[in-house]
Amino acid sequence: MSAQPEPALLHSEEEEALRAAVRDLLADHCDPAGVITRTESAAPHDASLWKALADSMGLAGLLIPEHLGGQGATHREAGVVLEELGRAVAPVPYLTSAVVATEALLACTADDLLGELASATTVAVLAVGLHVAPGGAVPRARLEAGALHGELTGIADAAFADVLLVPADDGGLYAVGAADATVTGQVSLDATRPVARVTLDGAVGRRLGEAGPAVRRALRAGAGLLASEQLGLADWLLTETVRYLKERKQFNRQVGGFQALKHRLARLWLEVAGLRAAARNAADALATGADTDVAVAVAQAYAAQVAVHAAEEALQLHGGIGMTWEHPVHLYLKRAKADSIAYGAAGSHRAALAELVDLRAP
Repeated sequence: MSAQPEPALLHSEEEEALRAAVRDLLADHCDPAGVITRTESAAPHDASLWKALADSMGLAGLLIPEHLGGQGATHREAGVVLEELGRAVAPVPYLTSAVVATEALLACTADDLLGELASATTVAVLAVGLHVAPGGAVPRARLEAGALHGELTGIADAAFADVLLVPADDGGLYAVGAADATVTGQVSLDATRPVARVTLDGAVGRRLGEAGPAVRRALRAGAGLLASEQLGLADWLLTETVRYLKERKQFNRQVGGFQALKHRLARLWLEVAGLRAAARNAADALATGADTDVAVAVAQAYAAQVAVHAAEEALQLHGGIGMTWEHPVHLYLKRAKADSIAYGAAGSHRAALAELVDLRAP
C-alpha cells in the first residue's frame, strides 16, 4: 500500500496572495469601531462588505465549480479567507453561506442555486442549529400535504439569508424562500453572527435531494473550516496583546518585559502554533479527502480552548482598557465563546475522534 502524501501546512504563493488581498480589503472596510457600532444596531451584518467580498472578489463562489460560475478552488483557499475574516471578526455570512450551505448544495447538485450563490445574488443558509455537530441529531420540519411546518432554532445568519435549506421529516432537503418563513432574532452572545428562530407555517419548498448526506457533508466542512476562523481570532489576539505590552509602561518599565507575562505569552504562542497546524491540516484534508473525519475532529477538539484562552489572556493583559466597550477585545471574546459550541463542542469532537481511531474510554 502506497503511503499518502503529507499535508502541506504552509501556504502557497497563490494562497499568500489571496490572504494579502483579503486582509487589505478588510483593513479598508472592516475597522473595529465600525463592527462595534453594527453590533449595537438592528442590522449587524455588513452588506457592503459582503458585496465587496462576494461580488467584487468572487469569494462567495470559491468552492463552486467553474462551470457553474464559481472559482473552482478548494477548502485550503476557503480556510485562508476564514482566517482573515476571523482576524477582523467580520460580520458577514461567509462560513454559513459560502461554506456550509454551498457544501449542502454541492451534495444535492443544485446547479441553479449554486450559480446564484457564485454570482453573489443569493445568500443561502442551512436551517440547522449552529450548535449541531457533524453526525449529530438534526431537528427537521414536518412535511404535511406538500407544505413545511415547524420551528427551527439557533439558525446562524438566517436574518441575512434569501434562501433557507430546510431538512424535512421525509428525509429530503428543501429550498424555502426566506420571505416564506418567519425569522425571529434570538439573544446571542456573539452579535457579529446573530442566530434566529425560523418558523415554517405551510411554507412550500423545492426538494433538492437527500438531507442526510448533504447535512453531514455541510456540517463537517463547517466544523473543519471553523478552526481556520478560530485560528484567525487567536492570532490577532496574540499579536495585538504583544504589541500593547511592548508599548505599555509601568514603573517606567515596559510591561512586556516582566518575566511572568513573557511566560504567559510564550505558552499562548505555542498554543496558537498548534492550532495553526491543526486548522490547516483540517482544511487540507477537506480539500484532498484524506482522513477528513479525523482531521476535522482533531482540529475542533483543540481549537475552541485555544481561541477562548487567547481572548481571556488578551482581556486580562490589556488591563483596564481591555474592559472598555470601545476596545474590540470583547468582540473576539464573544466570538471565541460562541465558536466554542458551534458545529459541536470540543467534547463531542473528542468522543467522535475516540470512535474514529478506536481508542474509546474504558
